[in-house]
Amino acid sequence: MKIILTGATGMIGEGILIECLNDPRIQAILSVSRKPSGKSHPKLSEYIVPEFLDLSENDTKLQGYDACFFCAGVSSVGMEKPLYEKLTYDTTMAFAKAIGNQPQLSFVYVSGGGTDRSEKGRLHWARIKGKVENDLARMNFKATFGFRIGMMIPAKGQQHVLKYYNYLGWMSPFIRTFFPNVISTMQQVANAMIRVCSEGYASDIIYVQDIRKLAKQY
Repeated sequence: MKIILTGATGMIGEGILIECLNDPRIQAILSVSRKPSGKSHPKLSEYIVPEFLDLSENDTKLQGYDACFFCAGVSSVGMEKPLYEKLTYDTTMAFAKAIGNQPQLSFVYVSGGGTDRSEKGRLHWARIKGKVENDLARMNFKATFGFRIGMMIPAKGQQHVLKYYNYLGWMSPFIRTFFPNVISTMQQVANAMIRVCSEGYASDIIYVQDIRKLAKQY
């Protein structure tokens, strides 16, 4: 597979990038980001884009890929609603339009537990992410998937790790044993992304339990 990946300088994107670089099923990766990832690998090329909203539709540099793993995102905590909507909905849809009409390509959107596809719920962030998932599904892609990931165990060698994971890291064996459906490894998530895009899946919403199921089958 040849994939496009966003968010390589964030925790999720960097972890997925590392695992995909190590995965023999991945032939090439185009990292699209506002700044360099800081990584070098024969599989990896980079497209530095200061502002996703400025991308042109059907960008020629984004053509000919099998999948897009959209891992870029921001937290809604402390953010004004219009700015959050711009950074979450407008940016993602602009990127999807830049990829354009590619019916061979599957689009993975890293969403979150509680995402609201009804777009009518109480939580603003959940409505916006639900709207992203809904509108991506209407585009002319092979398939779209909303990944409702939970807690993440960082990949080996990761540099971009959220600070609170330094405190939760020692608890991960306990959480994985007693609360298995709230935590995944980066390797499990990357594997799930690759498999749903290459093989399809019964649902377009991927929860932690689906990620674990896919990991066991591989």
